[in-house]
Amino acid sequence: MKSTISRKDLEGHPSLATISNVQHLSSYSWIESPEPTIVVPGVPPKWQPPRREVVCPKDLGFHYIAQNAACHPDSPMEPLFRALYQAGPSFDVRNIDVVTDRNNLRKLLSFVDPKSTRFGLEAFTIHAELAVENTVIISRVEAQTHEIIGPEKFVGYDHEFEKAYTTCEIPNSTGHHRVITYSFRGLSYVVRYEADAYVDAQESVPQVDSKSEDSITSITSNIDELSLGSGSNLSVRKQGQIVPLDSTLEIKTRVAHKPIGVDDLWIFQTPKLVRAYYRYGPFGEAHVEDVTDKVMAWERAQQPSLKKLAALMTKLTEVVKGLCGSCVIRCCSEKTNELVSRRWMVDRCFHRTCITSGIKLRHVRPA
Repeated sequence: MKSTISRKDLEGHPSLATISNVQHLSSYSWIESPEPTIVVPGVPPKWQPPRREVVCPKDLGFHYIAQNAACHPDSPMEPLFRALYQAGPSFDVRNIDVVTDRNNLRKLLSFVDPKSTRFGLEAFTIHAELAVENTVIISRVEAQTHEIIGPEKFVGYDHEFEKAYTTCEIPNSTGHHRVITYSFRGLSYVVRYEADAYVDAQESVPQVDSKSEDSITSITSNIDELSLGSGSNLSVRKQGQIVPLDSTLEIKTRVAHKPIGVDDLWIFQTPKLVRAYYRYGPFGEAHVEDVTDKVMAWERAQQPSLKKLAALMTKLTEVVKGLCGSCVIRCCSEKTNELVSRRWMVDRCFHRTCITSGIKLRHVRPA
């Protein structure tokens, strides 16, 4: 069984497509460990630029493409829900229409508007499943979850620049992920994304669980491991501090003659941006900018594309429900004007208690 959605199906929607009611829900950091381990709420690297100009080496070696899938392949969405319910045990996911990673929304936006990304529309695959009642979980799919950059290859300076201009405050942390919620043209979302850094550490709020004697008072404190659900090998620990959404920032590096825009920040509503440009030597001065107004201006200017994205998300949720609650969605080539959705055949189930007793995550293989 399959269904298709074409770009023509997404036209003719007059109402504005804007993001509203943005709230931070939870966060976590991955820790280098023999077994999959996250700390909640974790903390992103701290923006701490050096006093002198730095000549960064080009990126080399091991880097994650999709860290959650690389570190926890059995259930890449499990860390999201573990962190979510650790931060807010009473959170009811049944009030949410879509749970997704930022990367999926990027890909879907590139489908409705190939000009919205630097490299245009590329073929992609995503998985979608009706988890409980009306909540659709959209899972990221990548051919590779990590890459090893050899000395003969040049991909930029992003990782090395971040190492030089930020300080990691949790030992052995390998990546910090945030979970936010917002409304977008009739649907409610929970969105996960990786945060590059934060500023204004003095405004960070220590996490205190009023229902427990345990509290997070220091990012270096040693705290006992949380109890785990049956069958899961994901270790979850309390460590870190809650960093407000308005203190988080995105870091981008690029060659000097190619301007860096704010379009990518709209999906995850990060208010601050560092634009670092290079020529042949050291980077120039890199400052933290508050780009809230620029992101809002981008949203107003991109209404034709965002209206189509909103229509696409509504149709996708309908398709998932119509295809017996689970499907694989493919954009087959850069020249296509259709998304193809096919029903999943369940290969095996990993019953997780990581969300609530009423919701299970499944690991599936497309038919």
